[in-house]
This record gives sequence, C-alpha cells and structure tokens, in this order.
Amino acid sequence: MEKKTYYIAVGSGEILEPEDVTGNFEFEIQATEEEVDKLQEIFEELAMNEEDTAVRAMIPYREYHADKENDAYDWNLTEIYRMLHELGTPDTRKHIEAMNVLPQ
Repeated sequence: MEKKTYYIAVGSGEILEPEDVTGNFEFEIQATEEEVDKLQEIFEELAMNEEDTAVRAMIPYREYHADKENDAYDWNLTEIYRMLHELGTPDTRKHIEAMNVLPQ
C-alpha cells in the first residue's frame, strides 16, 4: 500500500492531510491508510483514558504511580510517540528522540 504524508497534532489528537494543514501540527509522518487508522484508534483510546484520569483525579488518596487509569493513559501516549517515531520523517524522529518520551 502506498504511503502518504500526514501531519499530526498530538495535543488535539488530529491527523491532518496536506490540504487540511493550517500550521497547527507538531509532526510529519509517511503512512499507509492502515497505519493512520491504527494511529487514530490509539488517539481514541487516549481520549477515553483522559476521561478516566479526570474522574480518578477526584479521588485524592490515590497516588499517580499506583493507578491503572494513569497507566493506561501513559501507555497509549507512549504508543502514539512510538508510532510517530517509526513513521516519522527524519526531523520528526529527531524531535521525538530529543523529547526523551520513549523507553530505552
């Protein structure tokens, strides 16, 4: 399958095609439709995890490191950056490496 260029805004969970870009993106990737679908699924899971962490935040005695909701959120966010690194342009890979967000 042919790879196309996409632009990613992690904070808003957007995957933009070149004609939709207005300058609000952080990363550029080259991906197939299947890879973009998988990335979109992970963004959707992250959004659900974000809601769960907001609910969990109302429970003051639960520590962050002992919290399955936060673990799921962290795992999905790391998976997004892993995929962006794998599919990214050289500049994207360099930027993600500089962020130090991927496990060694």
